[in-house]
Amino acid sequence: MDKQQTVFVKVTVRVVQTVLCQGISHRIAVFLLSPLIPLLFGIAPAQGQEAETKSQSWTPKAMMEVKSVGNVQVSPDGVRVLYTVTEAVMTEDKSEYLTQIYMANADGSKSYQFTYGDKSSTSPQWSPDGGSIAFISERSGKNNLWLIRADGGEARQLTDVKTGVGSFKWSPDGTMIAFTMSDSLAKEKEKAEKGKDDAQVVDEDLKMDRLWVITAALDKDKMPEARQLTKGNLNVGGLRGADFDWAPDGKTIVFAHMPTPHVNDWPLADISIVDLKTGEIKPLARTGASENSPVYSPDGSSIAYLAGDDPSTWGFTADVCIVDVSGGKLRRLAQTFDRQPNLVGWSADSRKIYFTETRGTVTRLSALPISGGPPEDIDRGGHVMSGLNLDASRKQVGFTAQSAVNPSEAYISRLDRFAPLRVSRANSDIPELPLGRSEVIRWKSSDGLEIEGLLTYPAGYQAGKKYPLLLIIHGGPTGVFTQGFIASPSPYPIAAFADQGYSILRCNIRGSSGYGKEFRYANYGDWGGMDYRDLMAGVDYLIGTGLADPERLGVMGWSYGGYMTSWIITQTSRFKAASIGAPVTNLMSFTGTTDITGFIPDYFNGEFWDRFQAYRDHSAMFNIKGVSTPALILHGEKDVRVPISQGYELYNALKRQGVDVKMVVYPRAPHGLREPKQILDAADRNLDWFSRHIKTERTSATK
Repeated sequence: MDKQQTVFVKVTVRVVQTVLCQGISHRIAVFLLSPLIPLLFGIAPAQGQEAETKSQSWTPKAMMEVKSVGNVQVSPDGVRVLYTVTEAVMTEDKSEYLTQIYMANADGSKSYQFTYGDKSSTSPQWSPDGGSIAFISERSGKNNLWLIRADGGEARQLTDVKTGVGSFKWSPDGTMIAFTMSDSLAKEKEKAEKGKDDAQVVDEDLKMDRLWVITAALDKDKMPEARQLTKGNLNVGGLRGADFDWAPDGKTIVFAHMPTPHVNDWPLADISIVDLKTGEIKPLARTGASENSPVYSPDGSSIAYLAGDDPSTWGFTADVCIVDVSGGKLRRLAQTFDRQPNLVGWSADSRKIYFTETRGTVTRLSALPISGGPPEDIDRGGHVMSGLNLDASRKQVGFTAQSAVNPSEAYISRLDRFAPLRVSRANSDIPELPLGRSEVIRWKSSDGLEIEGLLTYPAGYQAGKKYPLLLIIHGGPTGVFTQGFIASPSPYPIAAFADQGYSILRCNIRGSSGYGKEFRYANYGDWGGMDYRDLMAGVDYLIGTGLADPERLGVMGWSYGGYMTSWIITQTSRFKAASIGAPVTNLMSFTGTTDITGFIPDYFNGEFWDRFQAYRDHSAMFNIKGVSTPALILHGEKDVRVPISQGYELYNALKRQGVDVKMVVYPRAPHGLREPKQILDAADRNLDWFSRHIKTERTSATK
């Protein structure tokens, strides 16, 4: 053992002594000891070795190293913060995302990993007294509730369910936890399924999401028994997921529900209250609008919730409403800018309701006075926030934030003086590589409407030089491009594109969120019309500035972005290559096979048998003759939102016309790719596809 190892042995012994004497939990001990172990055994990397293995430029593989952060929760005493970190695990036999819980001091110091293992631990929540933490994990094979002391120790399993826990929430006194889970198979059905006698009738014997409660205690030897609160034709959840909230006195729970678990039924969501003692369910909000996201006021007298148009539309309009618990007429508060608020919660004095909303390419945290006054902005920063959670005092908020050049991290801030304090360092070790500069640009469409977008310049950009341009189109169509970190993992690897010498344009065309209701509904009945012209006007604008080379253009998009990309290649041959992800290509066959059968009829004001010509005129498949643009089609095999038959229709039509076309099918994948290796594969294929068809010069300083 050399002198350096001897020193590390002494340090290790000192740490072990501290652990034993101070009663530090084994998880903190592992945190303290882990940096010493490689050095102790002489397996530290040789000098320069680490630099050799790290990426020298932004590639799709390098982008997979970027971690996502979420579930930021401030402890009841305001001293500590919980958050989760999710990273890609790609080994010979694994392709999955692993999430673990981390803890830090509220001043951002002493951040450490709190949970370990080869199974994820997600959705952490402090108990009301701050002594325990509940979370969800698949350690037992299914998503179950687990409980652990806040100072560490072994976690205890609270539930043993067959279908998996969905979401959960502590009771105000900390004695119970309410949670959702879907119905399990009856014993006879389970037996029939094993024997493959399992024919299913469509829309019958639906598995509902139910609301349950369970005792939360760490000192019990026996696993507590859960009690079911909802039955019948009540599927707990709405547009925002499994929405429910405890009354401050812990006697009732308010929840949103739909008549079936089908996502297509979100416009039928109502709100009711269940009495924990009697099990009685009392309707609270039941109109022609979709009602969701109910939240009790701190004094328990009122409930705030979101209500859509009456009847609700797929453009997703919503206003904040207030209703007395005892009943009475509901009251709509002042309209928000985009009329798509996400409720965060009530202020401590019950006079305001906090919410977030997209404003152009950033996120805003604002407050609505219950007096009826206009919204008041709390945050005026230029970043993208998500997952906001109020602390017990309702004076602080935890959230994640990112920008075009800064990856996602956990932050907290006071609400009376908004000043985000970073508490995590999850992405402090990602490669420090040049990023293409991104900026907001604006242009006029053919009818004079101003359109906004995000332009990312090539890394190493030189003024006056022309560059190939890649146009990326978002999904939705109510999606929106915001100023998120451009090196986050994606099938469309913006940072890697910029490193290879491309300029990238992401357009928030009419139909996008973040620009008000009128703008969001401006593409109703007109897919492939003015939204298409908005895109072409953006491309023409950049050509006019001298940045974009008109002879080197590419286009891509997923979902509605896939629809627009498939539509674009039927309208113009100006693009040298296209990448088409999970595209809607035939509005008629899509409506008959998707899980959101009311979507297109809403956007096109009628069923296809009544609006046949409109459906036909706006479908790529009925305009496909003569297309010549090389096309890469990417589609998930298990996609129920945009069934894979939509991709096959396009692929076969192009193939039969001799077009350079390739279709890649991702097994197990739903509408969006979820497995790291599949995301990496799609990113690599996109990079290769455009490099094959569009000549470029790599401009990064790292080449």
